[in-house]
Amino acid sequence: MPPAPAAIASEPAQDDDGFTPLVEGTDPSQFDLVGINTETITISEDGEIALSGNPHGYFATKESFEDYVLQFEFMYERPDDLRNDALFPGNSGLLIHIQGEPKVWPKCVEVQLKNSDVGRLLGVAGGTIQSERPGQAISQSRAEAIQPVGQWNRMEVTCQGGRVTAVLNDILIDEGAGADPQSGPIGFQSEGRPIRFRNLRIKPIE
Repeated sequence: MPPAPAAIASEPAQDDDGFTPLVEGTDPSQFDLVGINTETITISEDGEIALSGNPHGYFATKESFEDYVLQFEFMYERPDDLRNDALFPGNSGLLIHIQGEPKVWPKCVEVQLKNSDVGRLLGVAGGTIQSERPGQAISQSRAEAIQPVGQWNRMEVTCQGGRVTAVLNDILIDEGAGADPQSGPIGFQSEGRPIRFRNLRIKPIE
């Protein structure tokens, strides 16, 4: 009997709804690590990613993306002495369409994950986007949508043709047009506080 063929690495399997997981296994080297290292990021067997918060930096996909729906959940660790969630200084961000040399603040468009400002769109290091929602509307939507510190929040970000929308727990927070860049890797920030991410999934828009 001939020997069995060697196992061949396959592409990540799609879920039934067309989304593909962004996390495969527990090795941090599946991502580009910028400003952080393998001592400050851990990935569990179920794909949950924990960042220590220090030093500042991010992990990013090695692949570039353009026109897609991205879904993920995030949660800050709740300090034992926290009495007022509004005063919690947790900070992070989703960096989309990263361009240029790897550095802590790359050219990109950011979806804020800062606890007091979740969902707001802004440009970083020369990246640009024009928000189409008034600041008061963003604040009101965020207050309605956000979960208490220490609980999971679900984010969905849609990018298509320079338009970006950010939806938190099924509530629209911000939307904008004229995004520059419009394609690139996707990064998740480590910025001062322990934070966890899970269920990172992406689906291309044809």
